[in-house]
Amino acid sequence: MDRRHFVGLTAIGVAAAGMGIGCIPNGKKRIPKVPPQAVQAEKGRIRSILLHLGNNMWCDYPSESMGKTPEEGSALLEKKPDLSLICSDEVWRTVTDRAAGNGVNMIVVDLGEGLFYPSHPELAIEGTWSIEKMRAEISRLNALGIEVIPKLNFSTTHNGWMGDFSHMVSSKPYYRMCEEVIADVMEIFGHPRFFHIGCDEERADFQSKHQYKYVCARLDEYWWHDLFHLVDTVGKHGARTWMWSDHLWYHPDFIDRCPKSVIQQNWFYDSQNGGFDLSANTTSDLIRLKSFLTLDDAGFDQVPCGTNWVGGVRKSQNIGADDVIGKLVGFCHEHISPEHLMGVMMAPWDPTDAEHLDHLVRGIDLFSKTFA
Repeated sequence: MDRRHFVGLTAIGVAAAGMGIGCIPNGKKRIPKVPPQAVQAEKGRIRSILLHLGNNMWCDYPSESMGKTPEEGSALLEKKPDLSLICSDEVWRTVTDRAAGNGVNMIVVDLGEGLFYPSHPELAIEGTWSIEKMRAEISRLNALGIEVIPKLNFSTTHNGWMGDFSHMVSSKPYYRMCEEVIADVMEIFGHPRFFHIGCDEERADFQSKHQYKYVCARLDEYWWHDLFHLVDTVGKHGARTWMWSDHLWYHPDFIDRCPKSVIQQNWFYDSQNGGFDLSANTTSDLIRLKSFLTLDDAGFDQVPCGTNWVGGVRKSQNIGADDVIGKLVGFCHEHISPEHLMGVMMAPWDPTDAEHLDHLVRGIDLFSKTFA
């Protein structure tokens, strides 16, 4: 038995034993129902952080022909997938407790390979959270006043968590998988009111630049067809779609074609150190800054995203990014109408492990100062 088969069977056994999962007549596994989450962050006052349970959103996934096991295939890749979960339970607890103690009222969980999906047990890896474990954590966070929102990134740049399905984009099996994992997550999370679908950075040049060996990017009507499919699927479960907004930077028709019901998350990290002054920023980042206004003028609800992650010019100049989230919050309150500014997100963009604990805590502390 190879490792992939072993991990899949182990995950099935653990989750089924822990949750009492049975089968319905069509062969699919039943997920026990739970009531809706006990808390909801107030619109206009959402203070959210993005935390990573899984991390296979920045990797290639080896095809079957590369080796008998994922380990063998991964050896041929530059951006290797994690075959055991990086997220540390201790660090997760420390970070979420810090968030609750500093006024954060929403956590968006980037799930990836970190959660067991009954419809697709083959996506589990060593350490993947069972349904029981996730539900217990949601209850714990609700008790701390935190609403928990799921995120699955369906961008082809960030879909290594899909395993073999990352090589089947825009096919019938792919659409069916998307529908099934969304249904699983909605049930596991007690039918949350929002569902983040990612959909950022889907560009072939971006993938090549970052050493992806399997390059796949949907263009034009392919991209739109698949976006509409995801939005419709989320909507059928009674939730509102939430997505990254950077498609707008390169495609002005986004404003007219994207459904106004979709919550927009434009992000600006001032990576080129051009600043937050619309009249003074002369870098190519200016389009990102202007997009907050464009989305507001078009009537989209927004949850802008900032960070303490350091990129681009800031990294080369060793100036850090501690100032970004505070300046972003000020900019958004000045330029986005109150009826459409649902809140703000802080995304530290590091794994939830011991190596990055200080960075994660620092991000929460910087964020909390913006609404102290």
